[in-house]
Amino acid sequence: MSVLEKIRSRTSLLVGIVGLALVIFILESLLGSGSALFSNQDLEVGKINGDNIDYPAFSAKVNEQIVQIQQSNPNATVDEKTKEQIIESVWSQMINDRVIKLQYKKLGISVSEDELYDLMLVHPHQYVIQQLTDQKTGKVYEGFARPDGTLDLAKLNQWVGQMNAEQEKFWLQLEKSILEVRAAEKYNNAVKKGLYVTKAEAKDAFIAQNKQVNVAFVLKPYATVADSTVKVTEDELNAYYNKHKNDYKVADATRKIEYIAYDVMPSKADYDALMKDAQRATDEFKTKIASEDSAYIAQETEGGQVSISSYSKKNMIITDSTVFGAAKGTVYGPYVEGTFIKIYKLADVKSIADSAKVRHILIGLQSQKTQTQRTPEVAKRIADSLLVLIKNKQVKFDTLVKTMSDDLGSIDKGGDYGWFDENKGFVDPFKNAGLQGTVGNITIVPTQFGFHIIEVLNVSKTRHNSYTVAQITKLIAPSGETSQEYYKTASDFAGKNQTSEAFNKSVDSEKLNKRIAENIKEGDKTLPGLEGAKDLVRWTYKAKKGEVSPVFEFKDRFIVAQLVGIKDKGIAPLEDVNDEVTAKTIRDKKAEIFITEFKSKAGASKSIDDIASKLGLTAEKSENLTFSAFNVAAIGREDALIGVASAMKAGNTSKAIKGDNGVFVVNVLSVKDAVLPQDFKGKQKEIEQMNTGRVDYELFDALKEKANIEDHRGKFDF
Repeated sequence: MSVLEKIRSRTSLLVGIVGLALVIFILESLLGSGSALFSNQDLEVGKINGDNIDYPAFSAKVNEQIVQIQQSNPNATVDEKTKEQIIESVWSQMINDRVIKLQYKKLGISVSEDELYDLMLVHPHQYVIQQLTDQKTGKVYEGFARPDGTLDLAKLNQWVGQMNAEQEKFWLQLEKSILEVRAAEKYNNAVKKGLYVTKAEAKDAFIAQNKQVNVAFVLKPYATVADSTVKVTEDELNAYYNKHKNDYKVADATRKIEYIAYDVMPSKADYDALMKDAQRATDEFKTKIASEDSAYIAQETEGGQVSISSYSKKNMIITDSTVFGAAKGTVYGPYVEGTFIKIYKLADVKSIADSAKVRHILIGLQSQKTQTQRTPEVAKRIADSLLVLIKNKQVKFDTLVKTMSDDLGSIDKGGDYGWFDENKGFVDPFKNAGLQGTVGNITIVPTQFGFHIIEVLNVSKTRHNSYTVAQITKLIAPSGETSQEYYKTASDFAGKNQTSEAFNKSVDSEKLNKRIAENIKEGDKTLPGLEGAKDLVRWTYKAKKGEVSPVFEFKDRFIVAQLVGIKDKGIAPLEDVNDEVTAKTIRDKKAEIFITEFKSKAGASKSIDDIASKLGLTAEKSENLTFSAFNVAAIGREDALIGVASAMKAGNTSKAIKGDNGVFVVNVLSVKDAVLPQDFKGKQKEIEQMNTGRVDYELFDALKEKANIEDHRGKFDF
C-alpha cells in the first residue's frame, strides 16, 4: 500500500472542466454580446510567437491545476506560493507548446510507440527512475526495488500490468513527460551534431592562445581631459546613437520610480494606552491558575501564539534575578523589549537530570513511509496500540522502530539520538520525557510532529532546576487613529503634488527622504524594502512618465511615488540613454582630439619613448601578451591594443588608435610564434565540447528571444 500511496502522491493533476466551462461561459457572454467591459488589450496576458494569450484561457489552465491538486489531495491547501508556482508552470508549458514543439515539428522529431515502450519498461529513462525513487533516501521505492535498492524491471512490469485507474493516470502522465523529455534530448542532440569546428578555426584558436608578443606602448587616457570641457552637439549625439542603436537593446521592459515613505510609528498616546493595557493583562495573569494560562496567553498575545518553555539559570529570559527563588505563579513585567511588551509568569520549577538518553518511535501526522496524512486521533490510536504490544513484550522496540517510525533520521540508530541536555534542539515535550523521566519509563508524548513512544534509556546522576516560563507578548503598534493621521498626511502630499516638478519641490522644501526603486519588471510582486508591492508595480505600468501616484498602503507604511523612468522592450529611445550616449560621444570626440595631438607632436616617430616624451606621457610595457588575453598591464581591459599588437610584426609601430581607455600607440618588441601541433583534432574536439556544452542552457533562451515573448501576467490576479 505504501508504494501505491507514493505513486498517487506524484500523480499529475486532473482537469477541472467545470471551472473552465464556467469561466469561458461567463466571459464569452460578456464579450460576445458586444459588451465593452474589457478590451482585447485589457485581457491580454501575453504574446508568444505571435499568439495572443488571453486571460480566460490562461486563468482556466491555472484553475485546472488547482483543481487537480485538490482532487489529488483533499487536505492540500493552495497557498499564494503554490499558486505562483502553478502560474509559472502554466506559462512555461505554453512557451514550450508554442515555441519548442514547433521546432520538433519542423525537424520531424518524434518518439515512436516502440521507443516509448523501451524508455518506460525495457531500458527505463533516468526520469522514470527518478519518479520511482524516494528523494529523501535516494533509493527506489521498496515495491519496485531489488535487494540492492536499484530498480527491479520485473517488479515494475508486474505493477504496470496490475495498475488501478488512479495509477494509470500517473503512468500516462509519466509517458507524456518522457515523450517531451526524449524529444527535447533529440532536438538538442541534433543541434549539437550540427556544431562542427573546422581545422582552420581550431588553428586560429590555438594561435590566439599560444602566440605571444612583447610590446611597448604609450597611452593617453580619456580621463586626462574633463568631460565638461568637451562640447557635443545634438547632431553628434544623434549620429552616435543611430550608429550604435543595437547597443541599447532592452531585453525586458522595466520601470523606475522615486518615492517617499511615511513610516507609521506609535504616538505617545498609543504607547501610554498599550502600557495601560499591558498592566491590566499583568494583573489578570496573576489571578490565573496553571490550567488557565494557555488560553489566557492565546487571548492576550499578538497572533494568539502560546509560549510556555523551560529555561535554566544560564538562559533564563526573565532579567529579574529573584525569579530563581520565587514561588510558582509569580508574574514579572510588563517590560518593553524592542518592539514588544513582554509579561512573564514563573509557571513551574522542576528538578531535572543534566542529561538523558532515550529512544523513540514516531507516529507522525505526516507519514514518511506512506506519504499520507493522519489525523491526531488516528496517530494516537496507533501509538496506544504499539505501546500495549511493547509493554506486553509481544514485539521488540527495535523492530517497531524499523517498521513503524516516521522519524527517518533515527531509524538506522534504533530511534536513539544519543545523550542530550535541555539545550538540545528537540521540542520541549520530547526533552522533558527524558530529563524528567526515570530509566525504563515508556510513555507516549504528543508534539507538533505526532505521537512519540519514548523509552528512557539512561539519565545523568547530576541534576538541576528547570524553570518553566509562560509569556505574553504584545506588539507596540500604532493605533487606527494614528495610522489614519499618517494616511491623511500622505494623501495631502499626493493631492498637492500631482506633477513631477511639484513632487520634487515639496520633497526638498519639506526635507523628505526620497527613495529609488529601479529595474521594476511587470511581474514583480515585491520591491526592495516593500513586500506585497503588486498594486504599486501595476500602477507603474499604467502611468505616464512624470505621473504621481495615489497613496499605496504597506504594512505600517504609506507610499507616494512618481514614475521617473520607462524602458520598454526593444531599442531604448535616445532620451532614456542620453547620459550614456553623451559620455560615449564625448569619448569619441576626445579620441579625435588625441589622435590629432599624436600626429602633430610625435610626427612620424616610431620610438615609443620618444613619442611618450613629446606628449608628456609615460611609456609602458606588457610581456607575453596573447590574442585571447583579457587585460593589458597598467591599463586593464583594452581589446583594441591586444588585437592590433597580435596582428603586427616585430619591430613595427602602430599609428595612434582609439581604444576603450584612451588613445594609444603600440610597438611590438618581439614575437614568439606558437609551436603548431601535427594536427588540430584535439583542439577541434575541445572547442566542439565547449560549444555543445552551451546548447543545453542557451538554445531555449535563443528560441524564446526569437519568439518575441511578451509577458503581462503581472496585470492580473489568478
